[in-house]
Amino acid sequence: MPHEIQNQQICKLIILGSGPAGLTAAIYSARAGLAPLLIHGPLPGGQLTTTTEVENYPGFPAGINGPDLMKLMEEQALRFGTQIVNETVSNVNLSCRPFQIETHKSAYKSSALIIATGATAKALGVPKEKELTGYGVSTCATCDGAFFKNRVVMVVGGGDSACEEALFLTRFASKVYLVHRREQLRASKIMQERLLKNQKIQPIWNCVVKEIIGDRQVGVQAVVLTDLRDGGEKRIDCEGLFVAIGHVPNSELFRPFLTLDHAGYIVPKPNSTATSVPGVFACGDVQDHIFRQAITAAGSGCMAAIEAERWLEAQEQ
Repeated sequence: MPHEIQNQQICKLIILGSGPAGLTAAIYSARAGLAPLLIHGPLPGGQLTTTTEVENYPGFPAGINGPDLMKLMEEQALRFGTQIVNETVSNVNLSCRPFQIETHKSAYKSSALIIATGATAKALGVPKEKELTGYGVSTCATCDGAFFKNRVVMVVGGGDSACEEALFLTRFASKVYLVHRREQLRASKIMQERLLKNQKIQPIWNCVVKEIIGDRQVGVQAVVLTDLRDGGEKRIDCEGLFVAIGHVPNSELFRPFLTLDHAGYIVPKPNSTATSVPGVFACGDVQDHIFRQAITAAGSGCMAAIEAERWLEAQEQ
């Protein structure tokens, strides 16, 4: 550890990440008397803090604002004795025991570690995309599709995920544009067939998004596309833009120590959150590239906490 870091703390359990997975792990492990330390990370509250309305989380029949839900989870974790620090991990060493965790200003040692660092949706990088995320721009049709009943929406992407998003949205939207930068989809043949057969979906080939028109008051009103063949531009009126160009798991720090798949997701053992390093557990979107829901993340956080508790107990015995 760098000599300039003075604040050293030894913990029984450290949790990295403060989304639904990390905070659920904190609630369970704190109630088990493990006195966990949770390190917020760069986005306290995780991806749900970028969502305005959450209608599919059990227990909130009228829906709840995403940041409010995460605030309630954090209050619950604090109530049971979780220590939470607003720092971001910059380095880890999982080849020694106890494990070593380093932030920009502190160094920690931990007997067990739960990784709940999540994943980051790839962005288009166009004007107003960030501003309108949660106000018509989304990266999750399952989460937000129901808000667009009888409306025109657009999906950007060409892989299986984009096709799945577009097909799912046809349950609600009156029309779905699918914009892809090439002449042909990258999706599997069966997904392409399903998409091209659906009368509600209109593909737009060889185009990229140049600009999103709208504001937080009215939401998305239209999208300006650039045709890659001739540089021409066209405006498509729509009320929702779903970006489906992939996710990047926040796992790079752990690459030297843990088994990752080809996309960088942490690979847990079958029917477990245990990783390839004993005492290290992974939960939430950093190990889930299929469901990516708040409720599944929370469930895996519960699993990780229980497994960490049992692993620590076995070490003590």
